[in-house]
Amino acid sequence: ALFSLSLLCAFPIARRVMMHSCPRAYLSSVARGLRFAGRPRVSKGARGFSDSKSNDKSLLTIFDTTLRDGEQSPGATMNIKEKITLAAQLSRLGVDVCEAGFPIASDGDFEAVKLVAQEIGPQMENRTSGKPMRICGLSRAIERDIERCYQAVSHAPLHRIHTFLATSDIHLKNKLKISRTECIKQSVKAVEFARSMCEDVEFSAEDAGRSDPAFMAELFGEVIRSGVKTINVPDTVGFVTPREYYELIKYLKENTPGGDSITWSTHCHNDLGLAVANTLEGVMAGARQVEVTINGIGERAGNASLEEVVMALYTRPQVFPVKSLVDTTQITRTSRMVTSVTGMSVQPNKAIVGANAFAHEAGIHQDGVLKHAATYEIMSPASVGLKSTLVLGKHSGRAAFNNRLEQLGYTNLDADVLKSAFKKFKDTADQKKTVTDTDIEAILENEFVKPSQEAWKLNSCHVSCGHPHPTATVSITTPSGKTIIDASTGGGPVEAVYNAISRVVRVPIRLVQFHVEAVSEGRDAIGKVSVRVCRRAPPSEDEEALAVQDDEVTYHGSSAHVDIIQGSAEAFMNAINKMVQTDEETELQRKEVEFWPGRVIINPKEQKQMA
Repeated sequence: ALFSLSLLCAFPIARRVMMHSCPRAYLSSVARGLRFAGRPRVSKGARGFSDSKSNDKSLLTIFDTTLRDGEQSPGATMNIKEKITLAAQLSRLGVDVCEAGFPIASDGDFEAVKLVAQEIGPQMENRTSGKPMRICGLSRAIERDIERCYQAVSHAPLHRIHTFLATSDIHLKNKLKISRTECIKQSVKAVEFARSMCEDVEFSAEDAGRSDPAFMAELFGEVIRSGVKTINVPDTVGFVTPREYYELIKYLKENTPGGDSITWSTHCHNDLGLAVANTLEGVMAGARQVEVTINGIGERAGNASLEEVVMALYTRPQVFPVKSLVDTTQITRTSRMVTSVTGMSVQPNKAIVGANAFAHEAGIHQDGVLKHAATYEIMSPASVGLKSTLVLGKHSGRAAFNNRLEQLGYTNLDADVLKSAFKKFKDTADQKKTVTDTDIEAILENEFVKPSQEAWKLNSCHVSCGHPHPTATVSITTPSGKTIIDASTGGGPVEAVYNAISRVVRVPIRLVQFHVEAVSEGRDAIGKVSVRVCRRAPPSEDEEALAVQDDEVTYHGSSAHVDIIQGSAEAFMNAINKMVQTDEETELQRKEVEFWPGRVIINPKEQKQMA
């Protein structure tokens, strides 16, 4: 390929003759020359791929940062319960390192990382590696940050401190206002301090994609001498191309003193849509850790997607010199769980986990797949956890339900979650003829993301639709046990329900996101409703309804129900309950609401007598 390229460049006449007589061969030779120039040669097998067998491959460390970088997606904030639930699933998935958060950021984040380390750190369920997931925390290159991080992660049997400092001139000059020499000193000091407490330390050069490679090689040599075990080379702003990232990793490996004694890591953002491609090129250049997130969520346009990177290795083992221990059959469930927790839906055409990933509509494609699946599917749906759909009905009992959960991989569930999920299953079975596996998983996901405490409980919701005033009546139990029945109108049934709930709860609530989608097929399909609210008064006529201020905290709620109006009400209540957990107001401060005209109040004693 290099010979062809040099020949064409050296002899213009030959280039013109080849271009006019055989343009396809001309373009092919140029592409080959550009693609393989500077690449190490690989031996070719019978099918044109490398002959390396999986037993000869090194293990690729899968470093998942969904709970930290993924949570930085606008509106994707998770509470402690949600982080623990997701961390447990990441452990079952086979993730090697879980970056659980940024402990110095807040007391809540510190507590979340600490509990993940305590509760999930020792878990061994579905761990083919023979060791538990390593729990990691992020810290700036500041001693108080590092110490706080260690206090949170040290409760896990395997733990890591991940510290970082920017290295690009634009960051050093405009953000940190320090010189390159000061950057090296601060980095070495941070690594030495971290190593004094923790054996496993990772260092990241923020904005490495726009940093001077020679300066980074010098800096990395110093932190390696200080005891760092992993060096991360982040493309923080998603700026570099795959070819550039390959050359950067290759250069740093070859020119950093001690570079062959540590693990090199990738961390690529998706601002140009190249995060996965850059990550895979980093692996080809010698990186043996990849930092990824489920569904590719993250800051701005997101991060490299775990499922896409892992399935590229799984589907093309002849191409990549590494393998991972991720249980690919857990991918779909993990993706759906992240969607439920964050409220960030996956686009239908998303690779691996999108609704259309294994859908075939074109007649030629359908004919081919029916004759042999491999004609148009490079991986099987089962390989990512999409199983054949089995059904249960209203006559199915608790034993059949529990057995189906075990077959789906849901084991060791909390008794309260099982009880609540079974009740929801029976309610669903009463409303539709059959309940599929997809329905069951939607019900369970809804239980996982419920707020830990339901201060306000929705008892019932009745809607009367029609022009000109749709009306909703709701019955809600307050934190003190009183039952309030109130009604309101709205532009449609959902708004009427939300107005009625807001009249009872009496806190400023603004709906900033509302999304509903069918979980399964058919007229009686379960509808999954996802909402996001913030603590602010409803918008005025001249204000944008869905506007969210930069410093505003939003709260996510979701529900799965055959009746999307009931599901909408439940999702709204879940979001409100998450919001009022931090509400310092007491019910006594809102006592005036009891005297609103037309409102029915039932005290606990009266309720007991009525029962």
